[in-house]
Amino acid sequence: MSELKNVKIPQVDLSKYNFEQGEVPELADLRQLDVDDRAELLMAGVDVEEEERSGTFLQIDHSNVHCSSRGQGVEVLSIKKALEKYNGLPEYYWQAMDKDKDEFTRAAAEKLHGGYFIRTAKGAKIEEPVQSCLFIKGQNVAQSVHNIVVVEEDSEVHIITGCATSHKVSSALHLGISEFYIKKGGKLTFTMVHNWGEEVSVRPRTVGIVEERGVFVSNYILLKPVKSVQSFPTIFLNGPGAVARFNSILVAPRGSYINSGNKIVLNAPETRGEIISRAITTGGTIIAPGVIEGNAVPARGHLECKGLILNDGVIHAIPELKGTKSGVELSHEAAVGKIAQEEIEYLMARGLDEDEATSTIVRGFLNVDIMGLPRELKESIDQTIAENEKEMF
Repeated sequence: MSELKNVKIPQVDLSKYNFEQGEVPELADLRQLDVDDRAELLMAGVDVEEEERSGTFLQIDHSNVHCSSRGQGVEVLSIKKALEKYNGLPEYYWQAMDKDKDEFTRAAAEKLHGGYFIRTAKGAKIEEPVQSCLFIKGQNVAQSVHNIVVVEEDSEVHIITGCATSHKVSSALHLGISEFYIKKGGKLTFTMVHNWGEEVSVRPRTVGIVEERGVFVSNYILLKPVKSVQSFPTIFLNGPGAVARFNSILVAPRGSYINSGNKIVLNAPETRGEIISRAITTGGTIIAPGVIEGNAVPARGHLECKGLILNDGVIHAIPELKGTKSGVELSHEAAVGKIAQEEIEYLMARGLDEDEATSTIVRGFLNVDIMGLPRELKESIDQTIAENEKEMF
């Protein structure tokens, strides 16, 4: 985003991070984690009890320490075991993503530490979510993972991914490659909760391909401080009737830089795409690009970005629509501003003081009900918002 004025974009020096580190022992049970680590994982949406979960994957630093599948119809493997079992996964591994896209994809290709492979069986409806966690415990560790999700024909699955660092870690780097393949009539709901640290840099790279009548729903939640995030998942709707939705909730405290957007490419008739973003800055910087491209008809897309500036900070919403066929229907709505004084006065007239009124409005702004999250995950996110109200607002 070189055109932005007065916004310093953090650079990442790969040489400052440790890509080589000893193995972390495997865990038969996530409850073997210490109390502090379990708390960090909980705030990232991971249930260490593994109740009401179809499978679990845990990566700590450079090691896969836990991988299990409890539900029929879904396979959960470490990416290294999947590459070995399926002769290199030639249909999927680096097929959607270009490994030469930038310095981070090249580094991830050269230094593969782990990641997960999740695949559903054809026609399977996986009722309980699969959970994964990419956790960093080492100081100055660079964690490089490659994740592949394959949703076979007419199957459905919800994956909850928590990404976090130990509270003892002040500096780290996460490189995450994710490739999604949703086959004919398949549905993937992918919920990502980021719980990083104040000096952690994050560079995910994500591409998905959706076939006929396939559905991809992405929920992204970032409420805690982070040094910098740069992310721009791209989904290609290549089959008739395919659908993609992105829902994002971002909070940037002072010192945080978040460049997080989404792109949907409508490549087939009767496809639909929607990007919904809610952003709050309390002194940090949020760059929110959104792109919907229509290359077939009929096709519809809508992009909506709303931002609140509290205690200064920067929000730069960049909605972009591109139509290449006559008859494409694309729309966008973007708004950046402050809490309306009349809203505060309305609540104060009903007995709240000004701080309580402000918190009530902001909590409503960050409402995650539209994401359709499991009850315990929604409760965890609501708890995180409540615990950080004073810092956040």
